[in-house]
Amino acid sequence: MCDQLIALSGHYSRQSYPELLRRIRYKVPDTGKTLVFLSNHKTLPALTICALYKSRWEIEQFFRWIKQNLRIKSFYGTSENAVKTQIWIAVSVYVQIAIIKKRLNLEMSLYTFLQILSVTAFEKMPLQQAFAGTEYSMSTEQVCNQLNLFDY
Repeated sequence: MCDQLIALSGHYSRQSYPELLRRIRYKVPDTGKTLVFLSNHKTLPALTICALYKSRWEIEQFFRWIKQNLRIKSFYGTSENAVKTQIWIAVSVYVQIAIIKKRLNLEMSLYTFLQILSVTAFEKMPLQQAFAGTEYSMSTEQVCNQLNLFDY
């Protein structure tokens, strides 16, 4: 819609950033929504800047999805490899849980499914019984080859 060079007019903002900025107003063809972008890049075409902002928004949405669904609140490492590894592990777990949920034909949301799994993670029972709501009694006839930590 328009591509303008503007200067910040506030006293403190003008002191902090005295250079001209580029103001681009864009109307989304699908929705008719008007978006305004500010940029300090003066050589790229206006549509390229709009596309960059759209890509940036998609990245923000992806990180929001990661926080909500993969339960990553912070990263354990700061290197690129550490962040990628943590995301791939979380995505792998998410996909495995989605596959299990589908194979068990569960109607509950993936969030509820994960909540139940986190509570019953150390229970020794088949997954079907954890979600069927039936009581599970462990057979005493089972041979257990696991050592007891507190058996002196």
